[in-house]
Amino acid sequence: TRRIIGKPISLLIHGEKGVGKALFAQAEHNNGPRLDGPFVAFNCSTMPENQIEAELFGYAPATVNGARREGSIGKLREADGGTLFLEEIGDLPLSMQSRLLYVLQERKVIPLGGGPAVDVDFALICATQRKLREDADKGIFNSDLYLRINGLTVNLPALRERSDFQAITESQLAELNPGRDVYLAPDLLEQLS
Repeated sequence: TRRIIGKPISLLIHGEKGVGKALFAQAEHNNGPRLDGPFVAFNCSTMPENQIEAELFGYAPATVNGARREGSIGKLREADGGTLFLEEIGDLPLSMQSRLLYVLQERKVIPLGGGPAVDVDFALICATQRKLREDADKGIFNSDLYLRINGLTVNLPALRERSDFQAITESQLAELNPGRDVYLAPDLLEQLS
């Protein structure tokens, strides 16, 4: 990933649930040239479709029922100068994928309810457990968006597939028990792995 740090190339992190995609994204931000800018994370699978658009793109004052009267700048503008992390990008509704593609191509965002386009500049990191290439081939993920977010793909293996399980386990135990020597019997370590 060092090859793309500081360049306008998106990072796509692939791995099953629980492998640490969000931790990896945060570490990439913390070790990059935008470290002094915001790290804005948005999970595309955790809210209803009708709220995703307002949360991502923002909205003009008095546009969205039940929302803040003064409007919202949205996650895309919040990430300006920093890093935008879109977790589970494969769950972003197809209708919003085209809007996101526009932002990535033009580097401008238009809030819901209209208003002038606002310039944005952020590094993009996306994560998914889905096979986006297959989804794009099937037409259930925007193929142009896939090409845009897939500048470099990092595949994070599941813990059970890693060769450094013992080192990770010992590190976590040391962190949970500072100043204490913790010993794991070999048969217990084998069962845990």
